[in-house]
Amino acid sequence: MAKGKGKRKLVGLVSDESNHRTYYVTKNTQNTPDKIVLRKYDPILRKHVTYTETKKNLGRNEIKPRKG
Repeated sequence: MAKGKGKRKLVGLVSDESNHRTYYVTKNTQNTPDKIVLRKYDPILRKHVTYTETKKNLGRNEIKPRKG
């Protein structure tokens, strides 16, 4: 399966109560431009809570400009 220029983006889901990013889903940004809000199981709290969409990397893998 070739990775092309698709319209689907990988996003992470963060729990509203425990603030842990447990799930990753893909979404079609053309059909759903708003943030995804899903009700899923939180293994840390051991109950179902709402998860909201965030970026996949949250700034960890961005390329930083060189000094000088």
